[in-house]
Amino acid sequence: MSDSSLQTSRRQFFLQTGAGLGGIALGNLLAGDAVAERLTTGSSVHHPPRVKNVIFLNMAGGPSQLDLFDHKPELVARHGQPVPKELVDGEKFAFLRGELELLGSPFQFHRHGESGAEISELLPHTAQMADELTIIRSATTEAFNHDPAQVFLNTGSSLPGRPSMGAWVSYGLGSECADLPTFVVLNSGTGQPLGAHAWGNGFLPSEHQGVPFRSQGDAVLFLSDPAWMSRAARRRSLDALRELNTIEQQATGDPEIAARIASYEMAFRMQASVPGLMDLGQETGDTLASYGVERGKTTFANNCLLARRLIEQGVRFVQLFHRGWDHHGTVVGGGIDAHLPKICRQIDRPIAALIGDLKQRGLLDETLVVWGGEFGRTPIRERTVQTRYLGRDHHPRAFTIWMAGGGLRSGMTYGETDPLGYHVTTGKMPVHDLQATILHLLGIDHQRLTYRHQGRDFRLTDVGGQVVREILA
Repeated sequence: MSDSSLQTSRRQFFLQTGAGLGGIALGNLLAGDAVAERLTTGSSVHHPPRVKNVIFLNMAGGPSQLDLFDHKPELVARHGQPVPKELVDGEKFAFLRGELELLGSPFQFHRHGESGAEISELLPHTAQMADELTIIRSATTEAFNHDPAQVFLNTGSSLPGRPSMGAWVSYGLGSECADLPTFVVLNSGTGQPLGAHAWGNGFLPSEHQGVPFRSQGDAVLFLSDPAWMSRAARRRSLDALRELNTIEQQATGDPEIAARIASYEMAFRMQASVPGLMDLGQETGDTLASYGVERGKTTFANNCLLARRLIEQGVRFVQLFHRGWDHHGTVVGGGIDAHLPKICRQIDRPIAALIGDLKQRGLLDETLVVWGGEFGRTPIRERTVQTRYLGRDHHPRAFTIWMAGGGLRSGMTYGETDPLGYHVTTGKMPVHDLQATILHLLGIDHQRLTYRHQGRDFRLTDVGGQVVREILA
């Protein structure tokens, strides 16, 4: 191989990886000048938006809709009976084997609010917000294992590599804040691992990927300067680096170099803006208590309060991932009888506080809150040698998602499942329909928000998706 080809290969290597070397955790960050102007103004508002921000509460692992939002008296009455053969003929399951029996919920349901929404006793605080919720009992997905289903929920494809919903929103609408990322990710809980492809930018420019914030230490890794570096020295070093990157960009025309410059500049501004934002001590004692905040810890409650603070500052899309909803009948997976009540206590009060806080501050009308996991749970009990708990298998055929905020018919329950909770009978909402509806509320036509890649136009909803107008106000 010639010296020139070696030089070209080396150059291409650094072009392809350089953006990650300086800011892999900051790839979504905006910059000043032309890049910031393009991202801030946005160009994909196709109709008047009903909301301008999204808080997506992703319950990773698959919450059991049959024990939380989809009450099935007939299933309870037939608890322990054999599963009707016609119900499951030809079906594939992740763990169910042998003779199958029905599993009724061991928890009580009650009607709440003027809407009369039926909500489980496990969510008493959320139930107080029943008239703010639009409960969708008829969601469906195409995958029945965790990672493909999470990728599908977030990117519209079960294969990794596509842009996530938050990245599409960032690409389409841009930012409302010059000093913070457009798309922020907050993680809590334990359980199934989550890959960064759930909040990645895919083939969109790297400034659109989600930026994970942490509740402990630096909000973003490597954001702080070393003790020996002054603020002025940091500014001089960035100026020199910007000059070098600009020379390289002019020579190669690589747009990722602009994203690299953007990430450095945004990181510099975030060094001033983020510490105050992450300081929950600025909130009143009543607010901290209402959320159940534990200062200095990484909890779902802390992340809910951070989400409200981020939205207030103009962050466009905030996604909270809370792991721990994989409730099988095994000791490892945990069951709905022993483990579901515990995780519900982790999320119930913070969610109610978040909705109430947004409403009290006049933010709920311009914010869309979405709650749900990657799929639901079967009305069938798992029976294995390891069984210690009441467990349910993965169920893509029917699960529950709820939304709250501007543009929705609040206090509404949409869609139905059969008396045993297995199949959707009315109002079926595939994941692509959910994605199309979320984009619609943001003022985006999902069919027109596209990006050309490898010779074709891609979109979040692939070749499907319909806006579910029945749930819109």
